[in-house]
Amino acid sequence: MRIVHVITRLILGGAQENTLLTVEGLHHRFGDDVTLITGPAEGPEGDLFDRAERQGLKVELMPELVRAIRPGTDWKAYQKLRQAIRRLNPEVVHTHSSKAGIVGRAAAWDEKVPLVVHTIHGLPFGPSEKPWRNRLYVGLERWAAKRCHAIVSVCDAMTEQALAAGVGVPEQFETVYSGMEVEPFLNPPRPREAVRRELGLADHEVAFATVARLFERKGHEDILDIAPQVLRQNPNVRFVWIGSGILRDRLEAEADRLGIRHAIHFTGLVPPDRIPELLNACDAVLHPSYREGLARVLPQGLIVGRPAISYDVDGAREVVIPETGILVPFLDRARLASAILELAGNADRRAALGREGRRRFADQFRKETMVDQLRSLYAERLQGLSPPGDGRHRASVG
Repeated sequence: MRIVHVITRLILGGAQENTLLTVEGLHHRFGDDVTLITGPAEGPEGDLFDRAERQGLKVELMPELVRAIRPGTDWKAYQKLRQAIRRLNPEVVHTHSSKAGIVGRAAAWDEKVPLVVHTIHGLPFGPSEKPWRNRLYVGLERWAAKRCHAIVSVCDAMTEQALAAGVGVPEQFETVYSGMEVEPFLNPPRPREAVRRELGLADHEVAFATVARLFERKGHEDILDIAPQVLRQNPNVRFVWIGSGILRDRLEAEADRLGIRHAIHFTGLVPPDRIPELLNACDAVLHPSYREGLARVLPQGLIVGRPAISYDVDGAREVVIPETGILVPFLDRARLASAILELAGNADRRAALGREGRRRFADQFRKETMVDQLRSLYAERLQGLSPPGDGRHRASVG
């Protein structure tokens, strides 16, 4: 197949890793002619361009495809995408992230691409957003849903929330869990003890790993709010924050002010291939993000064999179940603190939850499973499209 994937930024992040693994799989395993179009990788998170180059993938950088809402620039991106689609003549255009999803679907639809697909990695609207932004994004997503044939959700919760907001119709949706390279999580490349020494973790300390950009609504402030109380009750608790971002200086200053800087380990930006060994070095995953789709770190930690604590948002409840971790009501910081203390004080329970998480989710989240499901979706939807008729080659989407 000739396939074009479109994403706003190719930074180090869950949606981006998902997209790059999809492109790699389609190119290497199926021999498809795949082009990835992306905007500039703005921000301190690092990017995946080097990996794409090493894999021999076709990547086109489109400077006009920016994350911020800029009507003039967005119109230019739409025009440039239409030009690229005409040149590449794909059978499938598959968009990712909100901005690329809106602009990219419009461009692909207007170019009469036979199959237009969008993946919801995380909805741009929700309870943590301002009402005016919710109204704006719900309206845009409803409009864009009428300009694609299929919508892929990375968890069932995304489908439920989209439909509840009037985005799309049920027959458009299909859940495909976000795939990953599972083997390094099953067998981390470096010994746990060596990595713990590098992190400065003593044998008796219980480390909770948070993998996220140091950014708003990722939950780092929530952890700081409860950390003094947690440490008073269990001084052996440690927090390992994996990632970087624009809030690092502010978060470090607040930790100093609270007198708990010794208990928080900032790893800074790390390459994706270090995540397995860092999770293996810790004792549990702590992920109090406000909005996430289905955070990749939750199944990653479970596959390593570590239990998870998460706010009950979006798709978290599909992997953080009583047998694998503790799901905390959204923004219930008192329950978040008690969950940390509960796992910190019970090594046997941590081990049992981690074993069950590994047993349940190792196969479900393999990258090969994701790519196979997406490739089948393309083939099945292309076969099911209505005859050309008006020349648009489109299925009805309501």
